[in-house]
Amino acid sequence: MALRAHKPQPAKTAAIENITNELKAASSFIFTEYRGLSVEQITQLRAKLRENNCTYKVVRNNFARIAFDSVNLDVKDYLVGPTAVAMMSEDANAAAKTLFEFAKETPALVVKGAVVDGEFYDAAKMEAFSKLPGKKELIAMFMSTVNATTAKFVRTLQAIVDKEGGASDSAPASAEA
Repeated sequence: MALRAHKPQPAKTAAIENITNELKAASSFIFTEYRGLSVEQITQLRAKLRENNCTYKVVRNNFARIAFDSVNLDVKDYLVGPTAVAMMSEDANAAAKTLFEFAKETPALVVKGAVVDGEFYDAAKMEAFSKLPGKKELIAMFMSTVNATTAKFVRTLQAIVDKEGGASDSAPASAEA
């Protein structure tokens, strides 16, 4: 921990350690400016993000800068002005969609940028990323494709059996007699 103070206060050290532990547990981070949002709006946003296994935390820029330095991420460009960080360990796409949908309803929320699995995204790239289908949606698309192929194969086999008609039905009847 790179504190610059000669005698750091225990509360500040604990706050930085808490942020650092949360950063280590997460794999993706979305930085937002929350200026102009009411406490009620931030609470609503947190509830929506919590549905996607994401935490939304208002951070002090100096504390966040020290914590991100300790996990080897240089995000000082995003830590300007009032900053809140959405942290998630999986499916950053769902959290991005939630943030951009909320920003449409509440223009005071501004997405500054993100770090998704170690890759830096600016606001425009993050918005494009949010429009892509999520992990669960992609799995559902893949499974429906696999299911459609299998169903078509089964229908083709059934059509062959139906076309041959009684030939396969008469064989078991002669074996019984």
